[in-house]
Amino acid sequence: MSSAIDNKYVIFTLDKEYYGIPIDNVISIEKMLKATRIPNGPKYLKGVINLRGEVIPLIDLRQKLNMSLKEIDKNSRIIVVTNEDIVAGLIVDSSSEVIEIHEEDIDEVPSNENNNLSYIYGIGKTKDRLIILLELSKVLEN
Repeated sequence: MSSAIDNKYVIFTLDKEYYGIPIDNVISIEKMLKATRIPNGPKYLKGVINLRGEVIPLIDLRQKLNMSLKEIDKNSRIIVVTNEDIVAGLIVDSSSEVIEIHEEDIDEVPSNENNNLSYIYGIGKTKDRLIILLELSKVLEN
């Protein structure tokens, strides 16, 4: 039997779409912090932040997922995540809530040959919207 926490996802928005990541991978949700830039880093790496004494890389999730850029605003958040000893901050448009999505309400991603969708774990269905569930291990790899 799986524990109740397995079905809970932190929901956030990117470009008016809803995305989710498993709550057990989320350390905290922070307001935007000033980042220190890293020379010659990939475009999506906005730099590093000092969060309570820990230096954490900051990933612009829009750029990582090849979406249009958006100015950081008062709703922007950093979702600090961990996956297999990697800790990173993901910049998202806004963070909304934690919801439960049961396994039977998660559909597989339609497969495609060029595998652009490898960072998507599945599509969660709630009564009023679809939520793209991210595969953190793919999002955090270079």
